[in-house]
Amino acid sequence: MRVTDGTAGARILAFGGYQPARVVTNDEIAQQVETSDEWIRSRVGIASRRIAGPDESLADMAAAAGGKALAASGLSPADIDLVIVATCTPEAPIPNTAATVATRLGIVAPGAYDLNAACAGFCYALATASDAVRAGTARYALVIGAEKLSQWIDWTDRSTCIIFADGAGAAVVGPADDADASTGPGIGPVVWGSDGGMADKIFIKDRRSFIVQEGQAVFRWATTALHPIALKACERAGVAPAELAAFVPHQANLRIIEAIARKLGAPQALVATDIIHSGNTSSASIPLALSAMIERGELASGSPVLLLGFGAGISYAAQVITVP
Repeated sequence: MRVTDGTAGARILAFGGYQPARVVTNDEIAQQVETSDEWIRSRVGIASRRIAGPDESLADMAAAAGGKALAASGLSPADIDLVIVATCTPEAPIPNTAATVATRLGIVAPGAYDLNAACAGFCYALATASDAVRAGTARYALVIGAEKLSQWIDWTDRSTCIIFADGAGAAVVGPADDADASTGPGIGPVVWGSDGGMADKIFIKDRRSFIVQEGQAVFRWATTALHPIALKACERAGVAPAELAAFVPHQANLRIIEAIARKLGAPQALVATDIIHSGNTSSASIPLALSAMIERGELASGSPVLLLGFGAGISYAAQVITVP
């Protein structure tokens, strides 16, 4: 067999993000459960979060973010032949969100599927899209992380209602040429894994239940087990931590983000703290944070950035990417 398609590498062409209009402050949540702005900020670092409207679906948000990324990439819908939506909060498992989003964006007959690796979902989807481009399975892929966590939250449960939020972030992935290879890893090798023995630390029992998590157990695991994964991703990409322009981890908890960042040995890297005003948007958090950093002009094109996704499963993934 002779492979005629494919490429030596893959890269991100553009990002796009979308957040609902409704802002929910800590003071508003304190009217529903026993908490306060000071307590929430001190535990998880969140000041406010965005919550989707009652008629705003997961597909609505995914299409909005995907449309922005597609427009920024300079490609047309006809160029996209693979759509992946990373999500763990669909309204229903059938039909998949990806095919619906593709049709809304005018993308005709792409490969389309949803991927559930919870808060690590975007990194998983980015890795599989990169591999598809490199193998020749796809030429250009649209990768979206989208979550409507508000519909899976018990708003009387203080351990979850203060944390989770809604939104979507997207990236367009395409082939890297020889010139791209000289500027960095494009999309570096993924370092991923899981621990099903901790599956009971963050879960939804059944379709009539809400998200439950053991926050302290997750905190201990994240602050001790993840920095070696992040460092291995840098090593596999051939990028030293001291060369990183930014570190964009899943926006789970500000204390977790700061603890991992301290252990990376990359004091010069800008650390994403989108969680302060966006909350925890699971698979959407990394592309949302990256999209915002790029829009603010904080990251130059060609800069190496370390991504680290982690969450329920327990699943985790890290890779180094080059800013488009």
